Amino acid sequence: MAHEEDAETPGGLRRRTAARVLLLDPQGRVLLFHGFDPAEPGRTWWFTPGGGLLPGEQPREAALRELAEETGLTGIELGPEVAVDTARFSYDGRPYEQRQVFYLARAGETAAAGLDSSGSDAEERAQLAEAHWWSAAELRACTEQVYPERLAELLERLLEQGPPVVPVAL
Repeated sequence: MAHEEDAETPGGLRRRTAARVLLLDPQGRVLLFHGFDPAEPGRTWWFTPGGGLLPGEQPREAALRELAEETGLTGIELGPEVAVDTARFSYDGRPYEQRQVFYLARAGETAAAGLDSSGSDAEERAQLAEAHWWSAAELRACTEQVYPERLAELLERLLEQGPPVVPVAL
């Protein structure tokens, strides 16, 4: 699926915008997928549902589309934008700079139990093969790479104080 690339620099850096979802289950745990880089399969990390915007797509639309593709969940009501971040990373041998917005959403008990990534393409499905609902305590104790960084801190803040008035810069 072609994503909207904001720009590619002469050095090959791809700049794009992404919309991501902090999907919480009724116990306040956040859904993360276990991903890897096809160019470096041994390098893995945990990440939130979401992805790049399609041409002409607004971030909220992209967040809902990506959530449905990656989890099979529809009818999820997105809450407010709670965080923003700029991530710099390499994926499949290509450097990226990605401006990300994070929306808060909640899944019911039945939705949290039945995830289905069949709406994603084959490459994306490989990244979605392992999913886990993480508590803030589990995130703090995790020794693996988790994106966004400071997710445990953000999750604790959201659970204790609710959504911020102005999105938090991560």
